[in-house]
Formats: sequence, structure tokens, C-alpha cells
Amino acid sequence: MGKILRIAAAITIVFVTVVFVAGLIYWVSGAYSATESALQAIKSESTVFVTEENAWVTFYPSNDLQPETGFIFYPGANVDFRAYAPVMKLIAAEGYFITVLPMPLNLSFFDSNAAARVQAEYPEIGNWFVGGHSLGGVTASSYVSTHEEIQGLVLWASTPGNNALIGRESNVLLVYGSLDGLFTPAMLENAHEFLPVESQFVPIEGGNHSQFGAYGLQEGDLEATVSPEEQWEKIAEATVEFFNGVIK
Repeated sequence: MGKILRIAAAITIVFVTVVFVAGLIYWVSGAYSATESALQAIKSESTVFVTEENAWVTFYPSNDLQPETGFIFYPGANVDFRAYAPVMKLIAAEGYFITVLPMPLNLSFFDSNAAARVQAEYPEIGNWFVGGHSLGGVTASSYVSTHEEIQGLVLWASTPGNNALIGRESNVLLVYGSLDGLFTPAMLENAHEFLPVESQFVPIEGGNHSQFGAYGLQEGDLEATVSPEEQWEKIAEATVEFFNGVIK
């Protein structure tokens, strides 16, 4: 009887392992790829110098290769991290250093402490902001809640997973689209409950979830009534204004 139980247990372990691996393969194969416009944005030009350092994509303002302020960004779940290049290029052109982090299996919670490695790599940066899109924003919130040196948190269509930021002197910006089919009104309400009362909420009329990056229309999202370019400009404008307000 004991031998039969051991064989049954072994079969169960093999079955669970096969299902898990198959699930991972399915998840990875369904990732949202960066569009051609995003891949083109990962090229240096007159206003922004782009590099791929330590597997990260970094953006430097061309007129200042030693900026004092940096922005570390966690991508959304199952999204190619390069998809955020178009909007990051707009922000960097205003004088900010930016690092967009690749994630194992495109899931930020598998490497939630990645921002610490960026901070260690660039000690010359005096002011750090951390942010993320969707699930990446949840990870960014968790990181900021345990790192008091971070100047501010930037959430794009995202909310913290808990109220760890309540009662702290945390500068927070939340940007969201009015036609977001994935960041629901209920999630927005949760964000109000989980964030400090002085947090800034900036809606983008006609914007959706997918156009925070450049990876096509995400399943479950709504069609935007503004172009990707217009939404990127509004996201960049709100983010830069937030940075300027915090470090003035």
C-alpha cells in the first residue's frame, strides 16, 4: 500500500510540474510585444541618448548626460518592457534619466527589488522616482513603501496592493485613462483609499490602458478616442510636472 501511495505521489508531482511548465510557456508565448514605433524609440537622437545597460533600457537627455533626477519604471504584466520607450523618450527629453526594467516572465513581482540595483549602479543620481504601469505599479508601490529615500511614486493606471503608504510623507502621482477597460472605477476608488490624501490624480480623457505603452490593444481594454501619440504626450506632461513639483 505504501509503495502505491509513493507512486501516486510521484505521478501527481510530475503532473503538476508539467501543467505548471505548460502554463508558463503559454503565458510567455502570449506576451504583448513592443510595436515598431516602440522599437524605433529605442534609438538615440538629438534630444535623447538611449542605451541598453545591464539588460535595462536607459534614456539620458542628450544635453545632460549626468542628470540629478532619475526615474525607475516597472512594466505592466505580460508586456515587453521596450513598449514604454515612446513615452519615456518624451520624459527624458525634459532632463531626466530613466531606466525601464525587464522582468522575468514579464511579471514584476518576480524581481520586485530590481530598482535597488539601479540605484546602486548610478550613485550620482541624487533624486529618485519609482513607478510602474498596471501590475508594475503595484510592485513599484511596494518598493517605495520600504525605501524612504525615494522622492515619489508614479502610478500609471495602477493602485497599491495595500495601505502601506498611508501615514507616510509620500509624493504620489496617479495617471489614468477615462476609457480604461482594465483599471476599473472600483480600482480607482481603492487607490483613493490606499494612497495619501495629498496624492495627485490626473485623468486622460479618451485614453485607455494599452496606450500607456506601445504594444497594441490589450485584451479587455476599451478603444481609445485619442491617438497613442497624444496619450503619450499627456502622460509625459503629467509625469514631468509631478517631478518638477517635488524637486523644485
